[in-house]
Amino acid sequence: MLYSRPCEYAIRAVAHLAQQPRSRFVTVAEIARGEDIRVPFLARILHQLARAGLLLSRKGPGGGFQLVRPAREIKLREIIASIEGLDGLEQCVVGLAECSDQMPCPVHAMWKEVRARITRRLQRTTLADMAQAVARKRKLRTAAKG
Repeated sequence: MLYSRPCEYAIRAVAHLAQQPRSRFVTVAEIARGEDIRVPFLARILHQLARAGLLLSRKGPGGGFQLVRPAREIKLREIIASIEGLDGLEQCVVGLAECSDQMPCPVHAMWKEVRARITRRLQRTTLADMAQAVARKRKLRTAAKG
């Protein structure tokens, strides 16, 4: 797993929202059911995404969550940053406190290149891309079972 479980669940939850009509508020229970995530855990994640400005939240009947912007305008980087930050990409891969171009660890140059590629991919990949990939995977999984 490249990211923490909360981050993974956040990506799955917003991909679920991206497949809904933008005007529709979707309940935590519906998302949790569709993504097989426990409701209390998912609720905390969705509220964190709302505080980060990626989701709208509405209480009461007809309430739930919806995307603030179209899925094609939300980058995967934003989702990850709002849940766990991007510090993990900046830390030394072998755990040294000081690792830089001036004081590199044994794998600094290689990791710097990998980090740059990951960062570019996260900035280019949209929530719409993720939602389409999830839909394709589910369709293939259903076809394989049937």
